[in-house]
Amino acid sequence: MVKQLFLLFICLLTGCRPGTQDAFLTNREYAVRMAGSEMIRCPESWQLDFQPTLKWDYCHGLELQAFMDLYDRTGDDKYARYALAYADTMVNEDGSIKKYKLEDYNIDRVNSGKLLFRIYDYTGEEKYKKAIDLLRSQMETHPRNEDGGFWHKKIYPHQMWLDGLYMASPFLAEYAQRYGQPEAYADVVHQILTVARHTYDPANGLYRHAADISREMFWADPETGQSKHVWGRALGWYAMAIVDVLDFLPADQPGRDSVLMILNNMAVQLARLQDTDTGVWYQVLDRSGEKGNYLESSCSAMFMYALAKAVRNGYIDPAYQEVALKGYRGFLTQFVEFDEDGLMNIKQACAVAGLGGKEMRAGDYDYYINEMIRANDAKVVGPFIMAALEFEKMGIQP
Repeated sequence: MVKQLFLLFICLLTGCRPGTQDAFLTNREYAVRMAGSEMIRCPESWQLDFQPTLKWDYCHGLELQAFMDLYDRTGDDKYARYALAYADTMVNEDGSIKKYKLEDYNIDRVNSGKLLFRIYDYTGEEKYKKAIDLLRSQMETHPRNEDGGFWHKKIYPHQMWLDGLYMASPFLAEYAQRYGQPEAYADVVHQILTVARHTYDPANGLYRHAADISREMFWADPETGQSKHVWGRALGWYAMAIVDVLDFLPADQPGRDSVLMILNNMAVQLARLQDTDTGVWYQVLDRSGEKGNYLESSCSAMFMYALAKAVRNGYIDPAYQEVALKGYRGFLTQFVEFDEDGLMNIKQACAVAGLGGKEMRAGDYDYYINEMIRANDAKVVGPFIMAALEFEKMGIQP
């Protein structure tokens, strides 16, 4: 009886229907089930992404942005309150942010500023505007290369990572639109084009994980400065950065056409590299299908979100809708499971991958395929919810 009551509670919270725990859900039901399952696993929103203590982190910003998207679509206040709980915990009354140090110049820490835009709209509390301005001030003095590209972190001098484009560029573009800083649009475009120039591999049409412009790091190619491989999630970050930036970039902004060319090239390459049998994508894209490589959920969620949004907004050819939909349906089959308690789980996500640092990460093939794999990583949960809602906006069911 206790277990039956517990399962009933889960169904009420997640919106599940008896007998439909693992099939025939709508897009919205998938998004609701995923969000509700996360709320049960992490009663306090600061606990997301397996955090044992408070952390100002890009993962929270990513997943809770998806919660705010779900709030926008459903009107259900519990999703906004869950996101607000994190913001309220982390942002002090004077706008300072717990566990955040501007002087670290870590570009990852800017991503959650996008969540604060939404929270400020939701509450009207000035502490959130002050925190937004604090994060904006970091980018005013953030270290750059001679060509103007942002360093990924102060501890990673002269390095541009594809990941970093998602962390700062959409935030800067939205800030520019909201608060009348049109000069920032040019910088946003410059970052997207600069990282493409440094990471592009003409041999396969893809963009490698990162580049060290100084060519001093042990992992960097001595001629190009590029890292060794095309990591799926890094390209996913880059694709999401572009489609999200385009929400705010003026139609007549110089360089916008070049940004669209990069996005269209990515669509071509993602269609080419999509796994024929499953519809999803590999952890190391330039070694797709090779021994030891595996189908990875976070990059797959990011790609289907970016492709669906790009099609919906007319950035790429409508034919790529089929690529996105094949990826979505394959994702549901390949990665989504429901446990005996009715909770939704997304498996097979790479926990983390980087370059250099104290771990001396070389970024070779063996490194990427042997990093930790786990379920319900925020870096797959957030993009999955966002993708499901994109398909709902398009009127396409899985």
